[in-house]
Amino acid sequence: MRIQDYLRVLRQRGWIIALLAVVAAMSAFGFSLVQMPVYRASIQVLIEPARPDLGLTQSAKILLRSYVAAMWTTNRAQEVIDRLGLYMTPETLKGDVIIASDDSRMLIQIDVDDNDGEQAKRIAYEWALLLVEWRDSQNQRQDKSDRVYAEILETPTYRLLRPRKLINTAAGAIFGLILGAVVVFVLEWLEAGIVREPRELEQTLGLTVIGVVPPVTLSKKLVGGADAHQ
Repeated sequence: MRIQDYLRVLRQRGWIIALLAVVAAMSAFGFSLVQMPVYRASIQVLIEPARPDLGLTQSAKILLRSYVAAMWTTNRAQEVIDRLGLYMTPETLKGDVIIASDDSRMLIQIDVDDNDGEQAKRIAYEWALLLVEWRDSQNQRQDKSDRVYAEILETPTYRLLRPRKLINTAAGAIFGLILGAVVVFVLEWLEAGIVREPRELEQTLGLTVIGVVPPVTLSKKLVGGADAHQ
C-alpha cells in the first residue's frame, strides 16, 4: 500500500481506532477504581560480621541465603501471627511476603503486601525482629570474634503497589489502539476486492474510465415508473 492508501484508511476508519482506544482506556480506569488497593511495606536488615575479616565476611555472604531459608518457614509465619494477633493461616501470610538477600550490600529485605498499609508495616517489622532475635540466639553458641549480627536499619515504609490508575489507563489505551488497528486491517482485507473509485478501477484494470453511471435512488425509480404509466 502507498502512503495515500494509508491516509485514506485513516480518514475513513480512523474513528474506529480512536473509539476502541477511548473505550479500552475508560474500562481500564474504571477497573482500577473498583479494584481493592494493595500496599507493600519494605524493611531491610543488615547482616554484619563481628570483625572485618575477609574469610568471615565471605562466609556470611554465603550464609545469607540460609538465613532467608530460616526465616521463610511456616513456623516463623505462625510466630508473626501470634505476636500480632492476626486472623489468617501461615500459608496465607507467606503468600503475601517476599524475603530476599543482597550479598553485594549484606542485606536481607522483607516485603509484605496487604490491603492495610499499616498492618503491612507491622508484619514486616515483626518478621525482621524475628531475624534479629534468631541471629542473637545463634551467636550465643559462637565465640564473640566469629559472631554475625543482624540489625534493622530503618522502620519499614509502605507504598501503593496496585492499582496504578495512570499506568492501567495508558495500557488500556495502547491495547485499544492495537485492537482498533487489527479491526481496521480485517475490514480492509475483507473489502480488498471491491473497487470504490474510478481511479482504483484504472489502476486495477489498466483501462481509462470515460464515464460513470450515477446511482439510481428509490425516488427516481418511482418517478420513472409513474411517467411510464402515463
